[in-house]
Amino acid sequence: MSETTSRYGGFFQESPRPGILGWLLSTDHKRIGIMYLCCITTMFIVGVCLGLALRLELFAPGPTIMGAQTYNATFTVHGVIMIFLFIIPSIPAAFGNLLLPIMIGARDVSFPKLNLLSWYCYIAGAILAVFAIFSGGGAPDTGWTFYVPFSTQTTTNVNLAVMAAFMLGFSSILTGINFVTTIHRLRAKGMGWGRLPLFVWTLYSTAWIQVLATPMLAITLVLVLMERVLGAGLFDAAKGGDPILFQHLFWIYSHPAVYIMILPGMGVISEVIPTFARKPLFGYWAMALSSLAIAFAGSLVWAHHMYASGMSDFSIMIFSLLTFIVAIPSAIKIFNWVSTLYKGSIQLAPPMLFALSFLFLFAIGGLGGLALGAAASNIHLHDTTFVVGHFHYTMFGGTGFAFFAALHYWLPKFTGRMYKHKPAVIAWALMFVGFNVTYMAMQAVGIQGMPRRYYDYVPEFTTLNQVATVGSWVLALGLIIMFVNLWQGIRHGRPVGNNPWGGTTLEWQVPSPPPLENFGAEDPVVTKGPYDFKGVVADDY
Repeated sequence: MSETTSRYGGFFQESPRPGILGWLLSTDHKRIGIMYLCCITTMFIVGVCLGLALRLELFAPGPTIMGAQTYNATFTVHGVIMIFLFIIPSIPAAFGNLLLPIMIGARDVSFPKLNLLSWYCYIAGAILAVFAIFSGGGAPDTGWTFYVPFSTQTTTNVNLAVMAAFMLGFSSILTGINFVTTIHRLRAKGMGWGRLPLFVWTLYSTAWIQVLATPMLAITLVLVLMERVLGAGLFDAAKGGDPILFQHLFWIYSHPAVYIMILPGMGVISEVIPTFARKPLFGYWAMALSSLAIAFAGSLVWAHHMYASGMSDFSIMIFSLLTFIVAIPSAIKIFNWVSTLYKGSIQLAPPMLFALSFLFLFAIGGLGGLALGAAASNIHLHDTTFVVGHFHYTMFGGTGFAFFAALHYWLPKFTGRMYKHKPAVIAWALMFVGFNVTYMAMQAVGIQGMPRRYYDYVPEFTTLNQVATVGSWVLALGLIIMFVNLWQGIRHGRPVGNNPWGGTTLEWQVPSPPPLENFGAEDPVVTKGPYDFKGVVADDY
């Protein structure tokens, strides 16, 4: 077997095929994870650029850099890219593939070829999304939710965008099937359920949502295509259809999808905090079971997006109650992370700074979610920019900052090189400040009554919109510094040992970067829990 090496650290693993085919045809979970990571990061950068364009348009009342139609198309494409091409696959597809088999002591996932197929489905969805922007009647302008009647009556290129989301859904399903099977069947000897790392528990919970909920999205998108192409009349009230039916079908998937987005991020935080607090995670079983509880309860609350749609008061009461119940396992996680920090020997390395930011930002997002879950306040806040700010606090402040924590925590493991810490801290500070300025201002102007998805607004909203736009520039500057620093670390960073942070899970017991089959000729035998720090010393930090 030949070995391909490069100055790009661990991004080039052993492969029976040299060159680009060694990547495109590889079934090694690490290579597939790296391909996911590169594509997902690229999509994130594109989405950020579109988001900056939206904020620039909102810097002042009236047309600034685009008109109403262009604005509608821009926020639609921004949403589709960020939801379907970044947030949903970011941690499960990239870091799940990179780490899951190693963390449970396996050589690979259960279905390596299916794993490669899931990546090709992702790429096919991304290509269709790009074609949807540049072909046909123009970029779709319906919002990322594809709400009818907008999506059935617009002349823009919704069909390709819907097909893109359909393909991305298949990628998610295949990944979920692989992860559930891998966790059940390929755990190392001694790796019982009580010894699984918490990141694996969150991937497991997420995988079940991917398998069970994503088909609902596929069915809904097919029905939209039937409505547009065949005039089926499923959602058209003039033909006896019901547009509210689409909202139910869409949110039956899309609210569980929120937990596809956030649960793996919670798993990342559950790995980072014990490592840099030098303490076992407080309440292991409470944390593990709360992941399953979030996945289950989160699948029952879809209609809290629809309080203003005319549903009965009794239905509103039930869905509001269920929404508040979901907050309980989320609060368990927050309290257990804080308890882990209590009296810990805390090291403020870059991954820890992003993890602590996650706690703060996700807590704000969660409290905002309770305001939206209560019907009385929801009616006032519905379809205002408060909803946009809340969503970004939970998804970007939650999943996004967890993704950045994962990058800073595990990239040295897979590249064998360390980035510079001072630029990483500067980037974190800019991102944290810029994020809060941007989205807190959006929440504030939403409370004042500014509707979302409007490219114009009355002059009373000008100051807060300008504050939010300036905050977005600070956030973007932090992102630029972060990615440049990580890239320089991958190329020229100092070499690191097997365990630069002093982690205790299995991925830190293999070489940096990990070899082709992870553990060599002998599979590991697990004899202790995942967060036993006795005798563990960091190699480089």
